[in-house]
Amino acid sequence: MSNEKITNNSVEQNQIKPYKKDAGYSYTLGAFPTYELIKTRPDKVLKILVDTSFTDRDNLRKLCEEKHIPLEFNNKLIAKISDKENCYVAGIFEKYDCKLNADRPHIVLVNPSNMGNLGTILRTAVGFGIYDIAIILPGADIYNPKTVRSSMGALFRLNFHHYENYDDYRREFNQHEVFTFMLNGENPLTLQDCPKGKLFSLVFGNEATGLDDSYLLVGTSIYIPQSPDVDSLNLTIAVGIGAYIFMNQK
Repeated sequence: MSNEKITNNSVEQNQIKPYKKDAGYSYTLGAFPTYELIKTRPDKVLKILVDTSFTDRDNLRKLCEEKHIPLEFNNKLIAKISDKENCYVAGIFEKYDCKLNADRPHIVLVNPSNMGNLGTILRTAVGFGIYDIAIILPGADIYNPKTVRSSMGALFRLNFHHYENYDDYRREFNQHEVFTFMLNGENPLTLQDCPKGKLFSLVFGNEATGLDDSYLLVGTSIYIPQSPDVDSLNLTIAVGIGAYIFMNQK
């Protein structure tokens, strides 16, 4: 990250600019993800911006007061940082680092490339009870407002960590049983035949290329049975199916 940073004590209008990846802060655009930010990561919130036409402003103001978070009504500034119309609330938050829990299941995303898909995967993971996500670089920007928005605030409810390569991740969590999702995987994944275990890592490749053949030698390779009329499932769908089945083992 760059040295470009704003703090709770100094959030001036001329400092706030459209999102840049190398900045030390990002935005939630929209009421729902902003509420999630305030409720789950209040210590990371720098300021809440509100459009004067927002109908739930009294409840939002009360919540901000409870959490000691600055709130400002500023239609012009919201329009400056938002890339969509009808954005009535925006949160400015400090980027932060997380550590993954060693005693919980993980989802591992190898080079995810689409910010919308990444956000949807985060939301899906939380929906099925997986709260630890490893991202193998290079990958989509998890802090981009598009990712944050598509996660519907689920980003703030989980732990995530970036790794330069898969080997770095594996060295840190060598007690996890690894399952790689591949079109040419050796084992079908079904509700009846899902491997049993509480400590596992589900590994997925990116949207365009999936996992390369080297991952056939990493843990247990599996595939999701599907109709021959499509070449593959969408990454977000595959993650959803895998997370649901593994988290509902009988």
